[in-house]
Amino acid sequence: MSQGILRYLGSTMGRKYIMAISGLVWTLFVLTHMLGNLLIFASADAYNFYAYKLTSNPLIYVAEAALVVFIGMHAATGIGLRMRNSRTKPNLYAVTPKSAKGASVTSKSMIWSGTITLVFLILHLITFKFGAYYETTVDGILMRDIHKLVVECFSQTGYVVWYGVCLVLVGMHLYHGVASSFQTLGINHPKFNNAIKGFGWAYSIVVALGFLAVPFYVFFVKG
Repeated sequence: MSQGILRYLGSTMGRKYIMAISGLVWTLFVLTHMLGNLLIFASADAYNFYAYKLTSNPLIYVAEAALVVFIGMHAATGIGLRMRNSRTKPNLYAVTPKSAKGASVTSKSMIWSGTITLVFLILHLITFKFGAYYETTVDGILMRDIHKLVVECFSQTGYVVWYGVCLVLVGMHLYHGVASSFQTLGINHPKFNNAIKGFGWAYSIVVALGFLAVPFYVFFVKG
């Protein structure tokens, strides 16, 4: 890698590009993860079989490694930009136009919603990926009964409340992150800036509600 590229990646604009690209990768991941979760409304077997096919694919390790790299880049770059911002007071994100009187709540809280999202992600992995192991048989195949674990966790009031609060913050982070990523990557014009913001809102609401549907369904219907 040439010195010029390294200097660019170390610049504020270069870091913003890293933030934008790594953020969009995770944005696509959370959408696919949310859609997969909705299989719980089909049946326990459908949900378990989906999880089994996903985790038994050898490529899952490559995908997981890539996601870890991207989330690490996103978090480290975000912290670095925040520290630089605190010293020089530039605009950290590109969404808020210069004519605005002040940054939006989502813009101001990005570092905090991002930090809590990262903590939530780690705890989520500990709970579901490395948590209690139950077994079931679907179509003659012995597999992990992740459905049982999900029902067990989301039958607890405290866990559902914690999950709900975190998903609201995830939605806020997604809204501002999606819109600012598009603008950072050059998709920025007065004719469709409002459409980009609208898309960011719609996307974040759909993803957040899709994730929240599972614990609410378990707690209020199956619990």
